[in-house]
Amino acid sequence: MTKENLSIFHFAIIFILILEIRIQLSEESEVLVDRSKTGLTHVPKDLSLETTILDLSQNSISELQTSDILSLSKLRVFIISHNRIQYLDVSVFKFNQELEYLDLSHNKLEKISCHPMLNLKHLDLSFNAFDALPICQEFGSMFQLEFLGLSATQLQKSSVLPIAHLHIGKVLLVLGDSYGEREDPESLQDLNTQSLHIVYPPGKEFHFMLDVSVSTAVNLELSNIRCVLDANGCHHFQNVLLKLQKNSKLSNLTLNNIETTWNSFITTLQFVWHTSIEYFSISSVKLQGQLDFRDFDYSDTSLKALSLHQVVSEVFSFPQSYIYKIFSNMNIQYLTVSATHMVHMVCPSQISPFLYLDFSNNALTDMVFKNCANLANLNTLSLQMNQLKELVNVIHMTKEMQSLQQLDVSQNTLRYDENEGSCTWTGSLLSLNLSSNILTDSVFRCLPPRIKVLDLHNNRIRSIPKDVAHLEALQELNVASNSLAHLPGCGSFSSLSILIIDYNSISNPSADFFQSCQKIRSLKAGNNPFQCTCELRDFIQSLGQVSSDVVESWPDSYECEYPESYKGTLLKDFRVSELSCNTALLIVTIGVTGLALALTMTGLCVYFDLPWYLRMLCQWTQTRRRARNVPLEELQRTLQFHAFISYSGHDSAWVKNELLPNVEKEGIKICLHERNFVPGKSIMENIINCIEKSYKSIFVLSPNFVQSEWCHYELYFAHHNLFHEGSDNLILILLDSIPQYSIPSSYHKLKALMAQRTYLEWPKEKSKHGLFWANLRASINIKLMEKAEEISYTQI
Repeated sequence: MTKENLSIFHFAIIFILILEIRIQLSEESEVLVDRSKTGLTHVPKDLSLETTILDLSQNSISELQTSDILSLSKLRVFIISHNRIQYLDVSVFKFNQELEYLDLSHNKLEKISCHPMLNLKHLDLSFNAFDALPICQEFGSMFQLEFLGLSATQLQKSSVLPIAHLHIGKVLLVLGDSYGEREDPESLQDLNTQSLHIVYPPGKEFHFMLDVSVSTAVNLELSNIRCVLDANGCHHFQNVLLKLQKNSKLSNLTLNNIETTWNSFITTLQFVWHTSIEYFSISSVKLQGQLDFRDFDYSDTSLKALSLHQVVSEVFSFPQSYIYKIFSNMNIQYLTVSATHMVHMVCPSQISPFLYLDFSNNALTDMVFKNCANLANLNTLSLQMNQLKELVNVIHMTKEMQSLQQLDVSQNTLRYDENEGSCTWTGSLLSLNLSSNILTDSVFRCLPPRIKVLDLHNNRIRSIPKDVAHLEALQELNVASNSLAHLPGCGSFSSLSILIIDYNSISNPSADFFQSCQKIRSLKAGNNPFQCTCELRDFIQSLGQVSSDVVESWPDSYECEYPESYKGTLLKDFRVSELSCNTALLIVTIGVTGLALALTMTGLCVYFDLPWYLRMLCQWTQTRRRARNVPLEELQRTLQFHAFISYSGHDSAWVKNELLPNVEKEGIKICLHERNFVPGKSIMENIINCIEKSYKSIFVLSPNFVQSEWCHYELYFAHHNLFHEGSDNLILILLDSIPQYSIPSSYHKLKALMAQRTYLEWPKEKSKHGLFWANLRASINIKLMEKAEEISYTQI
């Protein structure tokens, strides 16, 4: 294992352990101070007194003093790895009684002075420059110690004695570059730990004789194993493996960063096969050299699982079929061969005990496991990240696997053509991962009938066909990152409880979804281009009626995309009125409003006597139409009368006895209806003509006047002529007082005229009559043209 790989590994351990500690501290107040990668040369002085976690890793700090952390009485986690510390007096932590986690790895420590630290659970002194193991007598009192990281260039059995009585969960031992010159093979025999990880010096041939078969170890991990140039190196390593047979408790073996030959690699597998090890993992392997054909002895093994990861062969020509045969006939339950560039795999020669096979991240094609009936016990198969192309071939490949329940063929280039073959899956399949392929809608017509979990995310699906076969058992469906435009119902998926459909093209999901999918307990439909219109409002309301635990990522992942005015608005904040969305309600509202307006207008018309005005307008229009038929010469006549008199018949005596004798003097001509109306014409037409041919219109006002309908007509047309001609042609004579309450509503023009215009009031005193008549004559006196006068006399 290279230093870079070890650093990554080390940081992973630190991260996991910090995470565990944070979980333990979650119920208490926690203050994290992270000053890593900040170029520090000493411990900063401005640290909070409440600090519980302090990270000063990857700086240039060269020493630690008591004063640096004296005030941090609540400190529990202290990470100061990857610095330049050469010497450490552990007593600097004597005032940090709550310290549980101390990481001093990747420094330049050569020596430490010890001090009891009773509460310490994690102590990492690995990847330093110690010559001998940095184990003090004081370490023997660390009964809570769970992890101990050490480094040394030479080992002595006596160095381990101070901690021999402790039960340490895991020990990491990093051997320096000069290790092996003075080696005591038995130096670790008194170590009491459940997990032991030994990192050998990188790049050196394996000539080490250290006995790693610690009697209490259940898990053993060995890193940096190189036996290429010297056959003896491989022999030494094989001797180490042989000694593992002494430890009957050992069940997990991990080998990292191996560089060896093909023969040595197969020999290593054979050695482990006959030990008590149950789980064997090998990663980062470089293989070279030729491979000799020899039988592999599968008998007498405790092995249950073998994992090979990142295997690179530097030999271009080697007997691949022999390797495939060795792996396919292994009598174990779990086999993983990933990231090995493997191009093929053969079927076992007899019924295989395999329950789990993982061949992900290789170069396998559709031809793998062809007509393979000997994998009858296989439960799980992963062919993720290979070169599979036809779904039909995958179906043929697995149809003989009668116990197969989980199949993962994601991240290939699978497609399905309905015309290329039958679709008969193995009946046992319950979970199918087809994600990250190039499948289309047609895949729904070729699915296992008993499938419960189906993953189709990141394909090219545009819709779920309505005629899809009923998948009564389907409980979980993932169709995220496709091009679906609609939220599917559960008509064909009656048992569906989990639906993942985010990152699609859904704009108007149906509000009936939850009625159709009543068993749904988890819906993830965010990050779609929702169109915020009336149709979406019902769906939003349906979301609000279900539990918040059902709709995942609500409300943050549910935003409006259209229209532009609502873009970025969360669906929960989208509002639209009921009136604009309910057509029936809108029609009713418009109808009611229109009816109310009609009733109001009708009431106003009745109140203001609009029918009367309409009749007047009709009469006026008819008169004007007749006038258009009169010759132009007649229309050009000038005025014929000085005044037209309008009065009630009840006031005719006053008009004939008082008004006419006093006004018709000095050539003033008065138009009266009884002497000047033209026979044969309508009364209305005569009224209009007389008003138009008179210079003034005189109205004799009295209580009798307001009771006369004809007087009302005459007043209306005279007032209309006032505005039409643009002159001041009305004269009001108040013969008797008229109370406002006695004036009918239809005489509102009279009310307005009496309020706005000056009227002549008939005086009761005779002494004032002369002045009254003089004023009246003066207001209507105008010289009429002779021609007009002749016409007037002719009419008379």
